[in-house]
Amino acid sequence: MAYCQFPKDFVWGTATAAWQIEGATCEDGRGPSVWDTFCQKPGAVAEDQNADIACDSYHRYPDDVALMKRLGMKAYRFSVAWSRIFPKGTGKPNPKGLDYYSRLVDELLKAKVQPWMTLFHWDLPQALEDRFGGWESQDCSRAFADYAACMVQHLGDRLKGVFTMNEFFCFLEKAYGVDPDAFAPAKKTSRKVLNLARHHALLGHGLAIQAMRAARPKGLLLGLADNPNTTVPIIELPEHIAAAREAFRARATYLTPIMEGAYHPLFLQREGADAPPFTDAEMKAISTPMDFVGMNIYSPTYVRHAPELPEGYAAVPCGEAYPKMHLWWLNIGPSVMYWAPRFAAELWKTKAIYVTENGCPYPDRLDENKEIWDLGRMMYLQQHLIAAHRAIAEGYPLKGYFLWTLMDNFEWNLGYTTRCGICYTNYQTQERIPKLSAKFYTEVVRKNALG
Repeated sequence: MAYCQFPKDFVWGTATAAWQIEGATCEDGRGPSVWDTFCQKPGAVAEDQNADIACDSYHRYPDDVALMKRLGMKAYRFSVAWSRIFPKGTGKPNPKGLDYYSRLVDELLKAKVQPWMTLFHWDLPQALEDRFGGWESQDCSRAFADYAACMVQHLGDRLKGVFTMNEFFCFLEKAYGVDPDAFAPAKKTSRKVLNLARHHALLGHGLAIQAMRAARPKGLLLGLADNPNTTVPIIELPEHIAAAREAFRARATYLTPIMEGAYHPLFLQREGADAPPFTDAEMKAISTPMDFVGMNIYSPTYVRHAPELPEGYAAVPCGEAYPKMHLWWLNIGPSVMYWAPRFAAELWKTKAIYVTENGCPYPDRLDENKEIWDLGRMMYLQQHLIAAHRAIAEGYPLKGYFLWTLMDNFEWNLGYTTRCGICYTNYQTQERIPKLSAKFYTEVVRKNALG
């Protein structure tokens, strides 16, 4: 008997990113991105690998769509390589780039897989970085809005939804401040420059929503995919729940200004003179209403009520002995899949929420029968889906789930050394082999339930 039955219209899918799977980095007029440039730096990527071929999905997309169909997927979140459409970041669109994504969307529709398009998954055209420092300039915000309008004009009538950006933190903090040698464009800048880039990326999101709203056909859903600091109350008591909720709002550096039209007071206080300059008109644009909020959910930050602190809350470290998946930062805490949608709904009255990424790396190995028994990944997915069902059962508007990721691919600065897919990729032959986790997920989607 099935348990954890999901709503009939729940969206089940997988997600990928263009730069991680497409390859063909120099074909059909595509321009270089900041990640192509980053890969040329010795030591920047594990084993000095690059994404020139990756999963070769640019050529093999019909096979990949057929794989989704065999697995029973209902939706697919793919990203567009901005520099495949605008090799210089702006100007006239590249017809061959537009044609590729048009063919991909048609193939998905033929397979009865809903197409959901992400416009920006970190691969900024190198030309925009060279011309005006990328997100350091408001010119980048406007270029992004023009690109968004172009894609909706060409594909919007065949898409189910569009995500503006994926994970602000990764292409801003990780590239400008937290670990600037680990992520493209690998800048060592000041807090002031980081905050300026943050603001312009937010503005780009808002202007893109406005541009797409003006161009979109009826029914096309518009939103974003962010990875806020997902907080969980240390114990489910009212004071800890309230503290975790406020911590979620305060630590959502990007979602809070988007949803509220203002930066959180603690952000402005913390940044002081380094805070970004902004106008009322810019904040109004940033907070342009969306149809949904997408959240990439992986790992919890546990929070306790702390009346002794000005904020009223404190994070509780997991500690070295806390169970993790196959990366140092991926603490296992499935209840985050309940608390993140709940807090977003409670704080901002969000009407539709999608989990736009959830999954994990695992040390996958083929056995003698070409099987991959990734029990750890299956456990991770199962427990997170149980928590997601709890959110739905309690009335929070969780509408869909996009598993990360369909197949092993180029994992950014980790190259091919880390596998995150539910399908194994043989990088020599480009064969895709469904793992145990894929078979598990297929059954969940088929039954629309766990068990």
